Amino acid sequence: MTDRHVVAHILRRLTFGPTAAEVDAALRDGLPATVDRLFAPAAVAFPALGPDPVRSLAKGASREERQKARQAATQQATEALAWWAGQMAAHGGSAAEKLTFFWHGHWATSVQKVRSAGLMLEQQKTLRRYGVGTTGPLVRAMLRDPALILWLDGQKNTRKAPNENLAREVMELFTLGVGHYTEDDVKAAARVLTGWVVDRTTGTSRLDAKRHATAPVTLLGRAGPFDVDGFADLLVRHPAHVPFLAGRVWLRYGSTSQPAPAALSAALSAAGNDVTAMLRALALDPAFPQTAGHLVKQPVEWVVGAVRQLGVDPAKGRKQILAGLRALGQVPFRPPSVGGWPAGEAWLTTAAAQARLRTGQALAALAPAVLEDLAEAATADRLDALARLLAVDAWTGRTAAVLTPAAKDPRRLLAIGLATPEYTVH
Repeated sequence: MTDRHVVAHILRRLTFGPTAAEVDAALRDGLPATVDRLFAPAAVAFPALGPDPVRSLAKGASREERQKARQAATQQATEALAWWAGQMAAHGGSAAEKLTFFWHGHWATSVQKVRSAGLMLEQQKTLRRYGVGTTGPLVRAMLRDPALILWLDGQKNTRKAPNENLAREVMELFTLGVGHYTEDDVKAAARVLTGWVVDRTTGTSRLDAKRHATAPVTLLGRAGPFDVDGFADLLVRHPAHVPFLAGRVWLRYGSTSQPAPAALSAALSAAGNDVTAMLRALALDPAFPQTAGHLVKQPVEWVVGAVRQLGVDPAKGRKQILAGLRALGQVPFRPPSVGGWPAGEAWLTTAAAQARLRTGQALAALAPAVLEDLAEAATADRLDALARLLAVDAWTGRTAAVLTPAAKDPRRLLAIGLATPEYTVH
């Protein structure tokens, strides 16, 4: 791989689709300085959605008023989605922004059950605040997160009727993985988490002492009267936590076909469970470029990357962006299950290929400046210009044979280029 290919690979993995200018800058500045810049925190202005329409209904509201409130709540969810899509496009060159999306897929929570766009945005604030540091504070905060509590039935968990859903998933899917806890641990953890309730009006959670079980339990090999923070500490100190999390990071940033290298867990441990430090170590590992071609872009990565590289205004392209995400089957704030979205070849269906082509055509229509640049290039040079634009290292002979006849029509060329294997797999 050339130096430019190495730099482009790292930017493709850490960010949402690098632009040609960003690859140029990284090549000029060098990888260490570039990686440091990528993780610099960016100021985020969250949208003001207003109060929860359903919770704002007066007692005795009519059927029509309730229906309007539900419609308003749905509109708030759409506004939150459009805001985040725009945020990812505007700040998609930031590794911190993509890390927020990673955590959203990891702590997968859906607005369809939570039924509050405001609570989903509050969860995002938590992911942004704690997700760039060590895992201890993040796990503590997420066990108190109102959206997650509602999503996993934590508000139904009382000392008289313990609900094990949140306790089980936090160990199995979020911190330890299958096989590193017992059913007795699930029962004990559920009792530790009893009594946490959500106030939808204020958007906060609190511990209701009357619903909370206070008796000591034996949990993950330790005995004591644990509270939620004590449980979080047991999780992040457990020997399975670091390799489990390293594996989840590797699945999204490294490869779906190869196991996570032991060095990744070692880097996470050496950094005191700091995920940003682990990603820095991964990006600067000389072996990391060897994973090129191992990942299929998730639809969010594909759409946001295309929007950035084509210079599409997210506000003007809102309709096309949201339609593309829905057509491709990955809508932020709406993961299909607590397990999050799939990875790898699950995104390489015939229907997905057709959706990418249609979405590519719609986005190309919103990129007149890019189309003009392609048109100004000699027809024979347009494939190279397209590769530079889309941060593609090279076209295979098979793909070039498909693109060459389209080179006479820049808009068609661009749409097909976005649907190619070289752009979809990185």
